[in-house]
Amino acid sequence: MVLLFLGLLLLLAGCTTSLSEQLFAWTGEEEPLGQARGVLQLAGNLLRPHPRTARYEPIADTGVKPLGIHVFLEQEVEPAKRERTLQMVAAAGFHWIRQEFPWEDIEIHGRGDFVDRRNDLDGDGVADPIDAWAKYDNIVALAEEYGLEIIARLSNPPAWSRADGDASGTYAPPDDLTDFGNYVYAVASRYRGRIHTYQVWNEPNIYPEWGEQPVDPEAYTRLLCLAYRRIKEADPAAIVVSGAMAQTVSFTPGPGPGTGMSDLVFLQRMYDAGAADCFDVLAVNDYMLWSGPTDRRLPPSYVINYNRPLFLRDVMVANGDAHKPIWISEMNANAVPNDPSIQGVGAYGQVTLEQQARYAPLAYQRVMEEWPWVGVVNFWFFKRASDAERDQSWYYFRMVEPDFTPLPVYDAMRAYTTDLVPTLYPGTHQEDHWALAYEGPWERVADERAVLGAYRQAARYGAAVSFPVVGNRLTLTPGPGTGEVEVTIDDEPARRVSLDGRPVRLFSSWTRGTHQVRIVAVAGQVGIDCFTVREPDWGGRIAAALLILLVLVGLPFAAYRLRRCS
Repeated sequence: MVLLFLGLLLLLAGCTTSLSEQLFAWTGEEEPLGQARGVLQLAGNLLRPHPRTARYEPIADTGVKPLGIHVFLEQEVEPAKRERTLQMVAAAGFHWIRQEFPWEDIEIHGRGDFVDRRNDLDGDGVADPIDAWAKYDNIVALAEEYGLEIIARLSNPPAWSRADGDASGTYAPPDDLTDFGNYVYAVASRYRGRIHTYQVWNEPNIYPEWGEQPVDPEAYTRLLCLAYRRIKEADPAAIVVSGAMAQTVSFTPGPGPGTGMSDLVFLQRMYDAGAADCFDVLAVNDYMLWSGPTDRRLPPSYVINYNRPLFLRDVMVANGDAHKPIWISEMNANAVPNDPSIQGVGAYGQVTLEQQARYAPLAYQRVMEEWPWVGVVNFWFFKRASDAERDQSWYYFRMVEPDFTPLPVYDAMRAYTTDLVPTLYPGTHQEDHWALAYEGPWERVADERAVLGAYRQAARYGAAVSFPVVGNRLTLTPGPGTGEVEVTIDDEPARRVSLDGRPVRLFSSWTRGTHQVRIVAVAGQVGIDCFTVREPDWGGRIAAALLILLVLVGLPFAAYRLRRCS
């Protein structure tokens, strides 16, 4: 009966474009066979517990503009190419760049030595000393010029930090973690007030990112905690992001190709080792490996899809970290040609350039609409300095060719960000969310009574805030004190609402909709602490209806079979 139903469904999907699109919206699959398998696995979602995401938990650092991209500016020798990269990044609507500050490229020759003596620039046979900071000073200045915020990735120890040099792998941690602590302190103190976000390491749960040795969550936690302390000593306001968890179901700690530790297990062991006190943001990688960004299947043990952060969020909630956000460090689909000379074709999935261009905007949109606990999403990656790695499948995650020729995904993202309207979707959103357009004078007030320790207060009457919202219910949590506001929803007449520090519902309806909201301060003390947007739980209602239907149909059938057998 199920197979007959699926066959009918696939026949309709092949003849009806809208149904095929709907199946893609459920499964992330575009071919009929993949959609059939996806529908069967989706049915399994009803039989397993869903990840706990604490969707309405107040969370800092999630209301930021989510558009980020990884760049390799340190590999561009010519400053003009660095600038052109950031020009194109800004023109495409990105706000964040994830940029490496490799330890091996800053403290190159020895402890406390920030002079680069690797190159003979004038051809006299003698290495010429160069300030190792100069290139990174230029990168920071260019980012500021183009209005881009930096996520500085701190990793890649120099050979001198290990007694065996690079024999244990160029990514292996240093022998003395104090050396790493001194390096991160040097970076954070130099760029205090200019770089606000630092990421400690990358993919510590897979080979070869922890060197030629087994991955080690306890050892990584020790490194992370030391780095956290030293960064905060240099800049107490800095945000510390953990090393991005790589998506893997491996339980072979390595070393060796394809080895590592499940990101879920690795994260739990980090918590067991005390990592909760050592990061402000959890980083994950979320590639679209073998299906699109709309894949809603929930099988964590055998399929790695775009849903993966849901399970890491579940681990966070279970460990009392629901108040912290997730940022996605790397996201994309692999548009590798079907060329046998390229190593690893299919290792990261395989899409066309057109599919890649369609998937990227959908991936950003899904995060904004469904995952209020996620902040920045970084596209991996903008470009490489040359095409020397074009024989490697990972090279084809690029957005732009080395000569700056844009690929279809660049134009797609530029069009998407041009039309993007910042919106409050279901979840709890703080007063500094990027969708909130403040008019007139508002002051930030630090107050321990506020949801996350601060709120915005109108400095005079007539100050206003406007924003679009998608949902069926909107609640304002105001700042302390009493006051009055005028609230306008869409084209309805403005109405006065009294504030007394307690949450107040601004609108409610039976169905989800898009509304334009405007709030104007008119009397007393008017503060904006946070907004909570809710929506009908249609997923739960549909699941309940399906179970009821199953019972109503299944019980008579079971009774009939029992009578036949008796």
